[in-house]
Amino acid sequence: MSGDTYGGDGIDFSNGAFRGEVVGKKVEHHHHYGPMPHVEDALPPTAAEFTGREDELAALLAALAPDGAPGTPVPVTAVAGLGGVGKTALAVRAAHTARERGWFPAGALFVDCHGYDETPAGPEQLLEALLRALGVAAAHVPSTLDERAGLYRSMLAERARTGGRVLIVVDNASHPGQVRPLLPGHPAHRVLVTSRDTLPQLGAHLLHLDILRPEMARDVLSAALRTAAPADPRVLDDPGAAEALCELCGQLPLALQIAAALLISDPGKPVAELVAELADSATVLDHLDDGERGVRAAFDLSYRRLGPEPARLFRLLALAPGLETSDEALAVLSGAGAPPRRELNILVRAHLVGPGSVRGCWSMHDLVRAYAQDQASRAEPLRAEGTAARARLLAHYGRRTEAADWYVQHLPGSAPSPGFGGRQDALSWLDRERTGLISAALWAADPVHARAGLGLALALFGYLNWRRYFDDAVSVYRCAAEAALALGDGSGAGRAWSYLGLALRNNRRLTEAIAAHTRACGIHRERGDRLGEGKVWDMLGVSLTEARRFDEAIEAHERARELAHAVKDPRVEASTWNNRGRALFKLGRFDDSVVALSRACAMFRSVGDRSREATARNNLGRAFRETGRPQEALAAHATARAVFEELGERERLATSWNDFGVALSALGRFDEAVEAHRLALREQSALGHRHGRAIAAQALGVTLGRAGRREEAVEAHLQALRLYRELSDRHGESETLSFLTAAGHREEEAPFGEAGDR
Repeated sequence: MSGDTYGGDGIDFSNGAFRGEVVGKKVEHHHHYGPMPHVEDALPPTAAEFTGREDELAALLAALAPDGAPGTPVPVTAVAGLGGVGKTALAVRAAHTARERGWFPAGALFVDCHGYDETPAGPEQLLEALLRALGVAAAHVPSTLDERAGLYRSMLAERARTGGRVLIVVDNASHPGQVRPLLPGHPAHRVLVTSRDTLPQLGAHLLHLDILRPEMARDVLSAALRTAAPADPRVLDDPGAAEALCELCGQLPLALQIAAALLISDPGKPVAELVAELADSATVLDHLDDGERGVRAAFDLSYRRLGPEPARLFRLLALAPGLETSDEALAVLSGAGAPPRRELNILVRAHLVGPGSVRGCWSMHDLVRAYAQDQASRAEPLRAEGTAARARLLAHYGRRTEAADWYVQHLPGSAPSPGFGGRQDALSWLDRERTGLISAALWAADPVHARAGLGLALALFGYLNWRRYFDDAVSVYRCAAEAALALGDGSGAGRAWSYLGLALRNNRRLTEAIAAHTRACGIHRERGDRLGEGKVWDMLGVSLTEARRFDEAIEAHERARELAHAVKDPRVEASTWNNRGRALFKLGRFDDSVVALSRACAMFRSVGDRSREATARNNLGRAFRETGRPQEALAAHATARAVFEELGERERLATSWNDFGVALSALGRFDEAVEAHRLALREQSALGHRHGRAIAAQALGVTLGRAGRREEAVEAHLQALRLYRELSDRHGESETLSFLTAAGHREEEAPFGEAGDR
């Protein structure tokens, strides 16, 4: 029996009678039936390819199982979720399974509320359908809602006494007023409701149905194809394309079923071809339509039920940057002083918006976001509204990020406004808003938002560098450089290329980093910006040092020093001395390195930059070690370490621990050295800094070798070797191989590329 047909309409009740009599203001019903007819199953057929919902099905069955406790309130279970997520399919499968297990011997009823259609079914219509399914002839159905509800409950109570439990499935309800009159009075029966809204007013046991997990989505796609043609090999033949198709469908069951239908209708079409069509589509929603079902149509039903203000918030939320939107960003987008809670709650109850990964953040399904963005672009007033909202958010993000950057980089001067409670408070805000900030910075590619997007991108430099988000930084500063070029902003272009070079260097893409720094130097030189040029020469020198082009690096740092000295900027000049000292150290000119690094320490101290002074002092400790001053080396590393720990600079702290271990090893204090190296290695691993891990692992291997612990030394060197090879660091790889050879270990014995070391 289909979901649009209600059982019992053809039963002859000529042997019974129904009569309503008015006594004062009370309507009394007297009904006299012959033998109570058996309630036939009115459930729609279960989907042949139903899969991927085993856990949810088990949870639903547990809620429907009879508890045998008489006198308890009527148990109601509600399945709520986004349109197209598969609520009806799950409810129907659960109902069939419950019937097969004998839990509802008196039958199962099914009624579709059409809650999201233009004309939803009223409770009077629904009760009429249920009464007729229970065997009441059309002529005997009472005329008022209360009379129908009374007769309905009376008949179900009689059914409980004579036939047992009945399951009533109320599908596609949009309002608790549609459901309440359908609740039976007898506690034996169960009611199963599906809705796009949460309907908390029903007091039901609630099951929120989410999208499918990726592996389950592939199973749904495969099952649909195999139902049509059991030998269909397309999902198995191209699992990568199948995964991409599931992603484009957002793991939404309706979208997956439509995609499967499109493939079934064209048996020769490879999955990859459909993926290409969807990926190239201006809006994937237009292609996810098989002629009978469409994702856009499903979302239309929910959207048109929204009032003007919830609909506006829905559109604006879809324009937010990043995968999640915080309360703060939501308030700015909406132009309100605080998050519009009433409207937000409406969207959450309708499953158009869901909670994010942390409290106070909100997310949208990819296809819902695409739908809402499309709605926001359909008329000029809505487009203008969206542009203004994004401009507000960019301006807000720019102000807050510039303020936070003051704390992150320990910049001179007084604290900016709007301020933060300190560095940790600033970092916490940046961490919470990170995905939104990065996505908003990429709006610089839009000419309308290019200026504000560029400003935000440049303000993020300190944070992205501090947290080592170098992949994000590469994307942000490529976009920023192009935006600055389009705007004719030479200063912004020079900074963007410089920051891009730093991000590339930290990703060990040294050739690209050198090219980016070189371009930045040229831009600043053309503009006559001597300080900007000096800063970039200094950064270029560091990249040249990492590429082991030491003579060029020393020359670059000297040019940077001259420019900084000429414009009287002692902080930048101090940096050039520090970086020159590093290059001299790597070149083996240790005495010259001591001189340069000592000068850097003094200059950083004079400007009150404790962090960079500690960095220079840690570098100085290395030079002391190589010039036969081990105690001074230990003291320098310990002093630097204390500052880094106080300031919360974890990467530099890990580096100083490793250098401290090297100094201890040189003094023969191997046990202490091993502990220092291992602490550094753990911290670099926690930070995800592979190059730092490689350096610490190699230093640990050297110390263990000196201590006569050969097997442990080989293990540490092998770890370093794997990391250097992953990073394409040929010098590090060559150096580590020499240590392994010295330890008597042949290269072919080394197992490379194990997943646990990545």
